Amino acid sequence: MRTFAKTCLDTEEYKDTNILVLGAGNFGTCLADHLAALGNNVTIYARDQKVVDGINDTHCNIKYMSEVTLTESLRATSQLDEAVISNATVIIFSIPTQHMRDILHKVKPFLTVNHLTIFVNKGIEIHSLTLPCDIVEEVWGKDMGSKATFLSGPSFAAEVVRRQPTCVSVASTVRERALRAQAVFHAPHFRVYDSGDVIGVEVAGAMKNVIALAAGACAGLGYQQNARAAIITRGLAEIMRIGVKLGADPLTFSGLAGVGDLFLTAQSEKSRNYTVGFRLGKGEKLDHVIATLGSVAEGVETTKAAYALCRKIGVESPLCDAVYSVLFGGVEVHAAVRNLMGRDPHDEFYGIVA
Repeated sequence: MRTFAKTCLDTEEYKDTNILVLGAGNFGTCLADHLAALGNNVTIYARDQKVVDGINDTHCNIKYMSEVTLTESLRATSQLDEAVISNATVIIFSIPTQHMRDILHKVKPFLTVNHLTIFVNKGIEIHSLTLPCDIVEEVWGKDMGSKATFLSGPSFAAEVVRRQPTCVSVASTVRERALRAQAVFHAPHFRVYDSGDVIGVEVAGAMKNVIALAAGACAGLGYQQNARAAIITRGLAEIMRIGVKLGADPLTFSGLAGVGDLFLTAQSEKSRNYTVGFRLGKGEKLDHVIATLGSVAEGVETTKAAYALCRKIGVESPLCDAVYSVLFGGVEVHAAVRNLMGRDPHDEFYGIVA
């Protein structure tokens, strides 16, 4: 039987107030601002010195969320050395999955078991077909890697930074670490639920971006609510098949990191992945869409990795296959939809339950 988390959080038990956020994109910036506004000492790391100067001098990230005035106490740095890392009790990684290994190697010499590490990136590494949690253990070793935590759930950065009500999940195999991460983020407008299912949270966070591409493409073709509901529902079933095969708890996919994040990402024009799909459905070419998007759409790279992963583990993935065929196989969106709808009938929950 599944053991549910306690409902009351004793935040006095945890005193993590020196926080380092690695990555000054949309989500890293919104989380850094959220945490600074709660009274923490927060430093955000960015490679672009102009971004660093903008945050320090004018309280504005000139590259991302430039219309938002950030909390005055938030500081930025382009240095990632022993002094910066050692000063932090919490390190939040908001680095794209395809590039996270370099950062993991860079910080490894200065990490201790006392650091609380929280990962908010989502995806599947292309060359290894592994999730972020697996990459962390591979680079840092099992002892440090198993203590990492992973935050996911329906949380558009533009809404978080405006203090709009948001609920997310944070998972770790070590519950004390999940509770520490919960205490770090928890606020009246930002509720955090703890989980022990790292694999489920990671699979859901990666695959929802692939399904969002499909939902956007169908909307671009002019299909309306029936088609969108079908994609979200069958997309959830596909995510569950992958997760269960990898050892996830099926119940996780009914929660915030599962259906919650999928619903948000696959039905909103605010979603970068939905937007990419929509523009493809309108007939634009992928290279042009990516070049003019202005930010990263993780689902494109994740589709490539997920397509290979499903073949490796023997999971049927018709929606992922269809998205892959459009992105990398030269198939037109309308033809991919026709192929999907023309498949043989199945039991609704095949591959999920015995």
